[in-house]
Amino acid sequence: MDNQELKRYALKLRRGILRATHAAASGHPGGSLSATEVFTLLYFEELHVDPKNPEDPKRDRFVLSKGHCAPGLYAALAARGFFPEEDLLTLRHIGSYLQGHPDMKHIPGVDMSSGSLGQGISAAVGMALAAKIYGESYRTYALLGDGEIEEGEVWEAAMLAGFRKLDNLVVIVDNNNLQIDGPIDEVNSPYPIDKKFEAFNFHVINVEDGNDFDQLRAAFAEARNTKGCPTAIVMKTVKGKGISFMENQVGWHGKGPNDEELAKALAELDKAEEML
Repeated sequence: MDNQELKRYALKLRRGILRATHAAASGHPGGSLSATEVFTLLYFEELHVDPKNPEDPKRDRFVLSKGHCAPGLYAALAARGFFPEEDLLTLRHIGSYLQGHPDMKHIPGVDMSSGSLGQGISAAVGMALAAKIYGESYRTYALLGDGEIEEGEVWEAAMLAGFRKLDNLVVIVDNNNLQIDGPIDEVNSPYPIDKKFEAFNFHVINVEDGNDFDQLRAAFAEARNTKGCPTAIVMKTVKGKGISFMENQVGWHGKGPNDEELAKALAELDKAEEML
């Protein structure tokens, strides 16, 4: 798929994120928007998945370890055809299967229920280890937040992944430098992130612009060609990417746009699409 088409899908995902969090009057748009390009590339190019057979045992696995950014995952799954796009507007509503965190029991395409930070990567390591034990060829991907990696459980999982040489595992860190309470280097700095993963025997790929498809594609290609150890992709991104008044604003970590803000944001996306 060429970059122009991927950019159009990314705009679709951003619209889905905004409309869903607006309809819910809550949710987490900032971190969903920073990861939009990686969601897009994963579901439209990298992952071997089939919306018509979401439980295929041969499929690649994806775990959204930063589970609060479910609006981004839901928008990607809907755009890929796992469920109707109009269902995004039921986000967090009573009775909806699209709740604030991913639920593997009720949402097609979700491989792991997540939300308690740090637990997703542990599940992903288990999936990758199972593939090794049973001789399966599927790959496992996990997306973590940079604030999330302040959790100790992340490093317990990383220790096992490195020790077991899980080269079928790709850990992606969304390094947008903001968490709920402010900049990560002011709350509880995990820097240098790359050196920490290297210490746990990961091959580390630093991506200077995690909102750039070419850089992400090259990183995933390098990860596929890495043998004998797991890969960590540490990608610098912009929280709230694509919406001018949301970019790099910690206040958009966990609130939905109101009517006026939604209209302004959608207008910006329409203008961006016109320029493609």
